[in-house]
Amino acid sequence: MHAFDVLGDPVRRRILELLADGEMTSGAVCAIIREEFGISQPGVSQHLKVLREAGFATVRPEGTRRLYAVDSGPLREVDAWLGRFRRFWTPHLEALATELARGSRERRRGGPGGTTKEMTTS
Repeated sequence: MHAFDVLGDPVRRRILELLADGEMTSGAVCAIIREEFGISQPGVSQHLKVLREAGFATVRPEGTRRLYAVDSGPLREVDAWLGRFRRFWTPHLEALATELARGSRERRRGGPGGTTKEMTTS
């Protein structure tokens, strides 16, 4: 299965978001996904299996529990592929950062749009 086929499913993306915060038991993942998506435990287990088989997640046994974690390898490959397209949005984000910084400086100085200017009455 291609990486974007795996990531194209909102349930699998959410599972990866959960796992990005650290290892989780399959039971904890199932509980959250069941609550958010209304999917049964076997359904969540199938999504975990897809993530595992595609290399996006690892699993390790700990007693009777199974702990899942993100495997960053396939995500690095997706990032490398997306790198070819960053030129389309990076300049826009840099321009936005410049404008935000300019507005912040003007507010501190009390310039246009700033809040430190006092109104005078005649």
